[in-house]
Amino acid sequence: MTYDLKITGGTIVDGTGKPGFVGDIGIKDGKVVALGKAEGAATKTIDAKGKVVSPGFVDVHTHYDAQILWDRMLTISPWHGVTTTVIGNCGFGVAPTHAIHRKLILQTLEKVEGMSLDALQAGLGDVWPFETFPQYLDAVEKRGVAINVAALFGHTPLRLYVMGEASTERAATADEIAAMKKLVREAMDAGAIGFGTSVSVSHNGYGGKPVPSRQATVEEMDSLVSVMGELKRGLMQITIGRDFSTKAMAEVSRKYNVPVTWTALLSYLYGPGGHRKQLDLAAEQRKSGAIVIPQVSCRPLNFELTFAEPFIFDVMKFMNELAIEDAKSPGTRRRAYADPAWREKLRSEVTPLFRQWWDRTTIAWAPSARELEEMPLSEAAAKLGKDPVDLALDLSLDNDLQARFRVAVMNFDEKEVAELITDPHTIIALSDAGAHANQLCDACYSTYLLGHWVRDKKTFTIEEAVHNLTQRPAEMFGITDRGVLAEGRPADVVVFDPATVGPGPLKRVYDLPAGADRLVADANGIDAVIVNGRLVRQNNKDMVAANDKLPGRLLRHGRAA
Repeated sequence: MTYDLKITGGTIVDGTGKPGFVGDIGIKDGKVVALGKAEGAATKTIDAKGKVVSPGFVDVHTHYDAQILWDRMLTISPWHGVTTTVIGNCGFGVAPTHAIHRKLILQTLEKVEGMSLDALQAGLGDVWPFETFPQYLDAVEKRGVAINVAALFGHTPLRLYVMGEASTERAATADEIAAMKKLVREAMDAGAIGFGTSVSVSHNGYGGKPVPSRQATVEEMDSLVSVMGELKRGLMQITIGRDFSTKAMAEVSRKYNVPVTWTALLSYLYGPGGHRKQLDLAAEQRKSGAIVIPQVSCRPLNFELTFAEPFIFDVMKFMNELAIEDAKSPGTRRRAYADPAWREKLRSEVTPLFRQWWDRTTIAWAPSARELEEMPLSEAAAKLGKDPVDLALDLSLDNDLQARFRVAVMNFDEKEVAELITDPHTIIALSDAGAHANQLCDACYSTYLLGHWVRDKKTFTIEEAVHNLTQRPAEMFGITDRGVLAEGRPADVVVFDPATVGPGPLKRVYDLPAGADRLVADANGIDAVIVNGRLVRQNNKDMVAANDKLPGRLLRHGRAA
């Protein structure tokens, strides 16, 4: 046999968690046809001696729903070995959307997911090639993509589509719930792998209003999830809040035999040591017959924010009210930030957790005071004889609210993070790729896991880490033909150097539509990325062009057609 591609001499780690072994892989017609021994010639051969050869990584928490329509390469995920992504998380997306609501849905993404409105409008244009969710999937499939994509059906566009702007104001009527339920079934029939939603108090959309999903009752949630119970497939993904607790998730999971995964269980989310109670609860729920799996992150949650859109502060009522007023009367923020009484309110009304944030804040960019850049805010404040809140707001006002501050919000306690990522009842995810693009970059979580937690900390073996990046997330999300290297399976493959793998430093680039900026990180030690048998990245270079026929597949119902 002559192979299209052969990978020789590498340590094959197949994704199942079994010990790796040295061998070859033969690939033909997009599939693995030889594993271990691959005798015969090949059109192209990759020497993987001293390297690890694994399945492509599966990133189940991304927000590429809009970006996929202008960036078919889905940068930067493939740079870091990701060959399959899941979109539609937290219930956000761009379909279904009536033409009259297009700006509203983009403004919601701008507010809640930190996306540039200018980039969204320039990238999507005035004429969208879809209205309904099935039409959206058809458009994605027709355009093509470099890596594989599976989609959750988002609650926020669904509610806006059925209820209009009232979706941000009130509960749905029985007729509206029935209409939504019908569209959930339509989406599942078209290929959605599940249903995404959010009740998080931090998720506010256009004009500072709650995103539509936050107005849903438990009865509405139950009715929509019941569709997956009837179909006997699919999962629910939810960003949690007080109105739909983990107890409610367990009840829904048991009632309809539907897995529920929630975001996000982070170190210090419930205070020091508070994560242990949630881990114990997840174990108890599993014993009771419910499948409720918290998503955890292997990286510190660092946000780089401005006081023009201070996303992480929006959970505070008075800060969100300010956003609503500023939307009605631009300049409200500036007046408040300059007001000594308002500053005192910010100092006095924040929780102890927020006060600790000031101690973990770094001045990232301030043109009016370049000498303070990369200096801890508390250190700079002490040097200037100012209160940290006053200094942050002074720098913001001096720089048209564009001064940037990097805040270690959560997940900075490595002992607690290690407990979270090694617990058998959690799943490592939360890259948020495509969202908060100018505030954070965790799309490199896969190489960080392999570099930091495997090589440096030795918390995982390579086999354990690869299992957590491949088979485990694929199975959790019902993606049935990815995540394992085996004969007859699609050839999604990553070749990496265990001695050097890891993310490079963050850097700011201006490559989004309309020249909008984002943070990116190059990958170290990723030698080759193969999608459905085709080499898409090698030695940090794209091996396919964005205008090529690309090898990624839309995974309807969790698998390629």
